Amino acid sequence: MPLTTTRISPDWPRQVKTPGSYDWERSATKWLRELVPARYASYPALLRHPVLLARHAHLQVQQEIRVARTALQTARADLPRLGLAESVIEHTIKLYAAEIMQLQHIARSVRAVTEALVEHTAGR
Repeated sequence: MPLTTTRISPDWPRQVKTPGSYDWERSATKWLRELVPARYASYPALLRHPVLLARHAHLQVQQEIRVARTALQTARADLPRLGLAESVIEHTIKLYAAEIMQLQHIARSVRAVTEALVEHTAGR
């Protein structure tokens, strides 16, 4: 059953088929499984209910954002004590900043997929 939504978010993951197209929910589940630890990705309840999997993926990504922010915020104070060269510290800070931006994009993608899954589930 096609969804009533015709616009796809610019954050829609390219790995997930367009909502309403053949097998799109399965492609969403596959993509979401890649975002959670392997032990969660195999739980039957999460596989049977993609909205639950999406919820857990959202929580997982939010936690990763918090970890990356903490790592970024503490890098200048903590890394010199580990004996790292200034160039390594600067590179690490840039790495954390880039990772936060990537994770924020993934979070927006998870939100878009979740909304489509909820709309699809409500339409059944």
